Amino acid sequence: MNIDGVAVGGKTEPPSSEPVSFIPVKGSDDVVPPVTTWLNPLGIYDQSTTQWLQGQGPSEQESKQPDSQTDREHALLKAKVEEFNRRVRENPRDIQLWMAFVAFQDEVMKSPGLYAIEEGDQEKRKRSLRLVLEKKLAILERAIESNQSSVDLKLAKLKLCSEFWEPSALAKEWQKLIFLHPNDTALWQKYLLFCQSQFSTFTVSKIHSLYGKCLSTLSAVKDGSILSHPALPGTEDAMFALFLQQCHFLRQAGHSEKAVSLFQAMVDFTFFKPDSVKDLPTKGQVEFFEPFWDSGEPRVGEKGARGWRAWMHQQERGGWVVISPDDDDDEPEDEDQEIREKSLPRWQIWLATERSRDERHWRPWRPDKTKKQTEEDCEDPERQVLFDDIAQSMIRLSSQDLQFQLVVAFLQFLGVPSGLSPPASCLYLAMDENSIFDDGLHDEMPLTFLNLSFSGVSCVGCSDPLGRRRWTRGHNREGEEFIRNIFHLVMPLFSGRERSQLCFSWLRYEIEKVIWCLHTKNKKRLKSQGKNCKKLAKNLLKEPENRNNFCLWKQYAHLEWLLGNTEDARKVFDAALSMAGGRDLRDRELCELGLLYAGLEAELLPDPRGAATARAVHVLTRLTEQGPCGPYSGQALAVHILKARKAYEHALQDCLGDGCVSAPAPSDSFDHLTSLVKCFMLFQYLTVGIDAAVRVYEQVLAKLKGSVPPGGSGPEDGARAQGPHGALEAVTLMHTSLLRFHTKVSLYPLAPLRQALSEALRLYPGNQVLWRAYVQIQSRSHTASETRRFFDAVTRSTKLLEPWLFAIEAEKMRKRLVESVQRVDGREVHATIPETGLTHRIRALFENALRSDNGSQCPLLWRMYLNFLVSLGNKERSKGVFYKALQNCPWAKVLYLDAVEHFPEEMQEVLDLMTEKELRVRLPIEELALLLED
Repeated sequence: MNIDGVAVGGKTEPPSSEPVSFIPVKGSDDVVPPVTTWLNPLGIYDQSTTQWLQGQGPSEQESKQPDSQTDREHALLKAKVEEFNRRVRENPRDIQLWMAFVAFQDEVMKSPGLYAIEEGDQEKRKRSLRLVLEKKLAILERAIESNQSSVDLKLAKLKLCSEFWEPSALAKEWQKLIFLHPNDTALWQKYLLFCQSQFSTFTVSKIHSLYGKCLSTLSAVKDGSILSHPALPGTEDAMFALFLQQCHFLRQAGHSEKAVSLFQAMVDFTFFKPDSVKDLPTKGQVEFFEPFWDSGEPRVGEKGARGWRAWMHQQERGGWVVISPDDDDDEPEDEDQEIREKSLPRWQIWLATERSRDERHWRPWRPDKTKKQTEEDCEDPERQVLFDDIAQSMIRLSSQDLQFQLVVAFLQFLGVPSGLSPPASCLYLAMDENSIFDDGLHDEMPLTFLNLSFSGVSCVGCSDPLGRRRWTRGHNREGEEFIRNIFHLVMPLFSGRERSQLCFSWLRYEIEKVIWCLHTKNKKRLKSQGKNCKKLAKNLLKEPENRNNFCLWKQYAHLEWLLGNTEDARKVFDAALSMAGGRDLRDRELCELGLLYAGLEAELLPDPRGAATARAVHVLTRLTEQGPCGPYSGQALAVHILKARKAYEHALQDCLGDGCVSAPAPSDSFDHLTSLVKCFMLFQYLTVGIDAAVRVYEQVLAKLKGSVPPGGSGPEDGARAQGPHGALEAVTLMHTSLLRFHTKVSLYPLAPLRQALSEALRLYPGNQVLWRAYVQIQSRSHTASETRRFFDAVTRSTKLLEPWLFAIEAEKMRKRLVESVQRVDGREVHATIPETGLTHRIRALFENALRSDNGSQCPLLWRMYLNFLVSLGNKERSKGVFYKALQNCPWAKVLYLDAVEHFPEEMQEVLDLMTEKELRVRLPIEELALLLED
């Protein structure tokens, strides 16, 4: 027996020509005695082991054993490459196939020896990576030759070239692409994002003018002025989203006045346009708008604003009659003595004053003619907004829905809760403050908590340090008057549901300020704010069209309840319910009113079977009775409860069976279904128990789940929010809220709540309320590995950023818990919860989140990372992250303010950078020196 010519036996014999039927066994005489050496004293090691002990490798021939497994893998890969080449030759127009071929190159690279250079030193690895990038580029160029009009392929090429091209070369390629496809809104959005995040070439004025060019070009396409390119479907919606993106860009860069002026001009341009110019193209309309803008006439939000149309009519008649101003007008707030404490360090004084001016000076400055002011009287010329600053960004909105969204977006921008989040395309760009993690009320009142105004996006004038809990505390007196003037001007423009929504937003805004006073325990301000809020509610309810508006009655009653006037609140609720008349469970607003009333009663006492529960059951039973019902007189009779349950069951069957869950159903039917299911779930919970309420949820889930797309989609568009997707999301929130309430008031395992939250978050990975609840529940238990696995699964299945943000928050909460255990009274003690590597885990989460598609351009994520590294005390690494953040988000003023706070010694350098990039610096360092001298 020979292997590769090496004899196994001791003696070699010539091969016999006769066939051998067995392998002969050598006798003891033939055995070679073991060779013993100092390295192999017993002679039991084979040659390769001896070589290893001597520090030697096997000979070259021995090491090159055939590896059949590797050969098979290489053969398989080669076959796949050949298959791809054959398919793209046969189908050169298949863009998805070309993209798959490009993506396949990553798989090829993982196999050393086929196309990639074998694993070796770092330099070889880099060459190998470049080789694959060039191969991908070659494939894409072949694909583009066959598909000259494909924007997707060209975008893929640009993304690839960003790895090894200079920014200037990339910018030229982008400009060529935009020139070829000026009507492609998605392409414009990506181009703006590219230019906005190029630190080397970024300046605010350059990007601002680029937004103007984008919107004016798309307007020309929509008007038909650019004959070579027709308007694509959805152009108007995309233009509105880009307009909002520009406003948030200006706000974040500190140029609040320009952003507010853009909104003011757009409201006038949309709602108060003279009939004589309506048939002109957008460019012509803008030219006619200029004289009005420059006339000194009050604009939207300013006192005495009448609008463009009224001004134009009056000009035709010879101008306004000037009326002398009232003498009893309040003087503006005294802005002297900005620096009250001069003994503080210079950087602290600068930060406090800069933030104070941001908060007070967000409205554009206008010369007050009653005080004989002229434009020269403005101390800071940047506060004046010229027509050239806004002219290019004016767009026409023909859709009534978009016109209403414009008003709602303006109010949301000023801090008035309207339930409208920025469009998905610019949502994460606008996120810059961390109130998404804790609103305080969610734990205290699971059933009736106010889901406060959209979190994560600051309102204008707010540049607070990270981590400060921000309730809606309102603006200064002039700012509040500005908001009131807007409401008075736009309210008559709408009717029906839209007008009702505006009234609701206004009252909700005032109630949020009451909540802020309650939480800050500011009794003096609470008294005046509560009085003002009640006055507004009564004035709104006095209007004829609002007398039967259950939304407003609900808000008014909730206000009284929050102020501690429980009996008064009950009277308001009872009065509203008695007005219902012939209305029944088919009325959505009535169901919502009863639901809030019952929820507040249920939360009043911790005893699940007490008088408060009886009152709640009474309210929910009354909703099913069409006749007039008096106030609570005692526990509801069993027969009434039985009748009510039957009524709820029939109403639910009608809703689920009459085709309301089919695709073309109107959105109202889904709103009605949502309100009905929430009332029925609470009724079943209070009369039977938690299991009965869960069964109602499961019944609705089984019916609606088929019409909901799989997880990974966020709150992207209004249609989805109002359809079956939105209905199921609202019912799911009610389900989790009931479970949270039940675990709070009675002994109940957390497992069902955990499971419900996990299932809900797989369906709705962008829902911040669900994430808050999940993180709070998991932070109380020691199931860190389970939580991490869940976060890992969700982040892999969606492109949304919320799972990353809450995964980081969950780890930070765990870190705080461990540190609180380790440090008792400031002394170090041994850890009772053994946990290592939390810091590294959080840092890895940040790095992975920032590598995601949306993460790198999210100012909030960079602020959190910077704040976390500073808390660890690693200054050098923190500075590195700050400069890396600027490479991706050079427009975010809050990042520069954070840097001044964390690295005071770098203050001058940071301010120089802000000036170079044209970010708004309201207190130049020279002015600070003069103020400190005074």
